[in-house]
Amino acid sequence: MLDYFFNPKSVAIIGASSNINKGGYSIIKNITAGFRGKIYPVNKSYKEILGIPCYPDIASIPDNFDLAIYFIPSKELPETVKECAKKGVKGIIIESGGFNEAGEEGARLQKLALENAAKAGIRLWGPNCMGFIDGNRTYVFSFINSLVWPDVLRGGNVGMIVQSGMLSAGFLLHALQEGVMGVSKVCSIGNKCDIDESDILEYMINDRETDVIACYLESIVDGRRFLNLAKQTDKPVIVLMGGRSAEGAKAAQSHTASLSGNYKIASGAFKQAGIIEVFDPAELTDMARAFGKHMTFYPHPGKGTAILTFSGGAGTVTTDLMEDCGLPLAKLSPETLASVAELFPPWNKPDHPLDLWIAIERHGFETVFRNSLTAVINDPAVDSIIFHSYATPLIGQAFFDELAALIRKHKKPAVLWVEGRKDFAQHLRGIAENAGLPAYREMNRCVTVLKGMKQHYTKKPMT
Repeated sequence: MLDYFFNPKSVAIIGASSNINKGGYSIIKNITAGFRGKIYPVNKSYKEILGIPCYPDIASIPDNFDLAIYFIPSKELPETVKECAKKGVKGIIIESGGFNEAGEEGARLQKLALENAAKAGIRLWGPNCMGFIDGNRTYVFSFINSLVWPDVLRGGNVGMIVQSGMLSAGFLLHALQEGVMGVSKVCSIGNKCDIDESDILEYMINDRETDVIACYLESIVDGRRFLNLAKQTDKPVIVLMGGRSAEGAKAAQSHTASLSGNYKIASGAFKQAGIIEVFDPAELTDMARAFGKHMTFYPHPGKGTAILTFSGGAGTVTTDLMEDCGLPLAKLSPETLASVAELFPPWNKPDHPLDLWIAIERHGFETVFRNSLTAVINDPAVDSIIFHSYATPLIGQAFFDELAALIRKHKKPAVLWVEGRKDFAQHLRGIAENAGLPAYREMNRCVTVLKGMKQHYTKKPMT
């Protein structure tokens, strides 16, 4: 089931190059960084590339091979498919453009290549795409610049399906540069002449290394299949849909030949299938990495969110944002409030949201947040928590490890908002994320992420 794409034993790079300014060089440089199978560069201009023998054409390759990466002009594709068939190829990733998105002649070439592939039993991925990256194996089957990814790529449990080629690189770098999310597979699928989002979705659903699936799509080839797959899986499926507006749909058509359907219908269907819809790239990666850290939490519907803050104003604004998103504030029990009140002076009693600053001045941040969280997380009215923290380098990893362990024990998802000096905030966010607690610099991101998490964890199973 698409294993010949994700786990090939041998790969031919058609259009490999030794010119460091060309994508054909980046492809072979990237593949040699992590892939340990046989590699066959194909380019009549070279005898070898990066010390690997280079072949003038596919027929000259002495062995059969599983996968081909195509990076030469579109006019050569139909004949290349025929040549690949003679070598037992099962899949071709077409990373060059010039097909359906380029007008009549491009559409003709794509149709002919598809016909030739169907006769030979070959699956086509793309065209007009950036291929895929496997973070756990360091497979980079893409022309992404070889200087860009080595310092940031890390394995993880988040899979991404991205229709736009260059945006897939943008998503990846946005997610990874912050040092807080690892990926299982990032798949750029381009024009989707054969392999489409449902094929990749089904593969990721069955992939043991993928727990969360995040998608940027401009169209869906088989809506019924996609929705049914999303409905049947326990894995979170998050979708950012491009082309929601009439002008956005025209823009999508111009660069990937996508024909979007009625967005309002699609959005309603997403909700019925339990798909979490997001509205910008940052929200997509925010949601994905939050789920990547919280995979075993099951809030009960109808409960509320607790807010633990160092600022009454911040608690008020968060409450407003929660109401905008339809998230109720938890009604804390008298016992919970009495337990927290032990940290306060007699003349001041806590209310909810819990403004803890007076208690922090008396007992310190860690003592107050530890004891308050213990009280709140045991309250049956609480199904999730938003923390607010001011940025300080004095809070250590051990403290956040302790908080995260308590959160995991009670299976109540929590997110952290960090405010204050930038370098301190980055430090605090890093140790929180390392402990497994998603942390953000923007308050509204905490709320929207928590809304998506609650939506998924209250998803009704298929009957």
